[in-house]
Amino acid sequence: MATNSLKRKAASQENIGAEQQPPRKLAAIAEADTNQPLRPSKVAPNGATTTATATATTGAGPSKLGRGPPPLTKPRAPALSTSTTTAGVRRTTRATSAPPKTAPIRPPARPTSRVASRTGANAANDERFDSIQQQIARIEAARAADAARLDAELAQERAKRSDLQASHEALSRELTNAKTQELAQRQELFIASDELNNLRQRHEREISELQADLRRKDRELRELNEDLRMYQADLERERETVKSLKATIAQQATAQLSLTAQLGALQAEKAAVQAEYDRTSGSKADLAIQLERAQKRIAELEREAREGESVRRKLHNMVQELKGNIRVFVRVRPVLRSDILSSTFTLSAGSAGAITDGTGSPDPEQEARLREEAMAPMAFPDKMDHREIVLKSSSESATGQERKDEWQFTFDRVFEPHTTQAEVFEEISQLAQSCTDGYNVCVFAYGQTGSGKSFTMEGGQSETTAGMIPRAVEQVFRVADELKSKGWEYKMEGQFLEIYNETINDLLGKGEFDKKKHEIKHDPKTGRTTVTDVNVVPLASATQVRTLLAVAQGRRTVAATLMNERSSRSHSVFTLRIRGENALTGESCEGSLNLVDLAGSERLEKSGAGADRERLKETQNINKSLSALGDVIAALGEKGEGKGDKHIPYRNSKLTYLLQNSLSGNSKTLMFLNLSPLATHLHESLCSLRFATKVNNTTIGTAKKQTKHTS
Repeated sequence: MATNSLKRKAASQENIGAEQQPPRKLAAIAEADTNQPLRPSKVAPNGATTTATATATTGAGPSKLGRGPPPLTKPRAPALSTSTTTAGVRRTTRATSAPPKTAPIRPPARPTSRVASRTGANAANDERFDSIQQQIARIEAARAADAARLDAELAQERAKRSDLQASHEALSRELTNAKTQELAQRQELFIASDELNNLRQRHEREISELQADLRRKDRELRELNEDLRMYQADLERERETVKSLKATIAQQATAQLSLTAQLGALQAEKAAVQAEYDRTSGSKADLAIQLERAQKRIAELEREAREGESVRRKLHNMVQELKGNIRVFVRVRPVLRSDILSSTFTLSAGSAGAITDGTGSPDPEQEARLREEAMAPMAFPDKMDHREIVLKSSSESATGQERKDEWQFTFDRVFEPHTTQAEVFEEISQLAQSCTDGYNVCVFAYGQTGSGKSFTMEGGQSETTAGMIPRAVEQVFRVADELKSKGWEYKMEGQFLEIYNETINDLLGKGEFDKKKHEIKHDPKTGRTTVTDVNVVPLASATQVRTLLAVAQGRRTVAATLMNERSSRSHSVFTLRIRGENALTGESCEGSLNLVDLAGSERLEKSGAGADRERLKETQNINKSLSALGDVIAALGEKGEGKGDKHIPYRNSKLTYLLQNSLSGNSKTLMFLNLSPLATHLHESLCSLRFATKVNNTTIGTAKKQTKHTS
């Protein structure tokens, strides 16, 4: 805007300078000299004469009309020429009117007598007189033509003068307009100055407002620092609470030892009473009463011991929840008869014993010996809490010396090979029940191929061999029925998925696999994980769940390898969603139970999958997803150690992305590590135990109960 104003000002100054210059003076127009002497005309022999008008007009021919007005010079008198050739070529093109030719004046007629006498003498004079009159007429015509031409030139000059005057008036008007524009620009400059002052005032007001906001932010910062000190004090109190809980656990352990000692003393007392009974048969009734009392006392002590164990477990679980770690249970499967038969074929023919074919079975002594030979050196030293497992190995070094190695691991619970499915589920029953209270619960089985993961999670056909999935569902339905008397109503629905070659398949679907593209979506507000375009079946009873498990087992991808006759080639995920409402209290809760059976890690040289392209691709995808799970666990461990905002690579695999909420602290998570007892699998067992230790030491945070209160 300032630039335009300066340009207008410069233009107006130029116009003013041009207006102040004096106008140019026009050259004076000389009038034609009409008093020039006449030149005698030349008479042609035949009496024809050439007019001066034709010669004059030929000199001012069409060139003057094409070039504009002639220069302002004093005109010369036209030359009189009698040449008929010149007069014939040069003809005037000007549109001027010549005076009419006057006829020669003849003298009055004389008397006939005198005429007759003077005819010969005056004939020559008459002819000369006529020629003079003709010359006079031509001169007058030339003068008239020159006068007309001069009038036309004067008219042109007057037109030029009028044009110059019009230009002068136009320049004057432009100068006036320029002055008006300059005034307008000055007015705009004043307006811009006012606007600039207004902007400065507004900027000062904004600065004052920002300073006020800064003071308010400082006050809020002081308040937040005060809140932080309060929260730190609360944290210290919570730590003191944890210390007191640990002290309580230690006291309970001491009480349990004392109860065990008392139980041993009572058993000794019972033996003494029994001996006394034998010695004094006469006092049988009294001894029977004493025995009954002793048995009641033993039952009470045993009940107190069980209650103390239950309290210890609850306190232990509470400490684990406060730590926010993933709980890890280890289960070692027993040595199967198929393991004995397969190991027998690897021995020499002399050591095969009584086995002669693949279908025969050894006698009990032979079977026990073969089981002991096939089993890896394992020990379970913690007979009270069942939390430790020790692996041993002996090898010969290059120098011939025997080298013995021993590895000791501690977990939340270790199940020995003789542990039943019911005993295993007893440890996780409270965890499965937590989903009815509004918690997200995740239990996943991990281990190498053939370590018993599918048997642990799905189980067999009988009631005694039922796995964790059907038992957990039965537990949830049983708890839901018990809570109906307290006003709770639950709705349950389930889905069953598998991740095969990094593709999600719906095991409860009716169509073929890979027809629909399933996507995993996480809700950060509710912590709920959903998969698109899958069948979610409403559940009304535990029997219905058994039917769904049978359908899913028939659709799941399995194949035979050298390590397992029926090896799972995919990861299966059973999800049970529970929604509960209490009409009496207005509470509502929503929880989920995820039971995951991971495919087993394996080596190509041992499983023999490298010979089959499809099995090779399956093995690569299985190991890739399990490696991604290990990367996620490692990243969570580094993040829990306070190494900054560590990126967690959940999206590296569909498995880790599906278990994101279960691993990120929004769920009560339990890992079942299944181990093979065979000595040939000792290396894989050590790798699995080390990975489980890393998982058990990973801090993911404490799961929160998802409940709502409605008015």
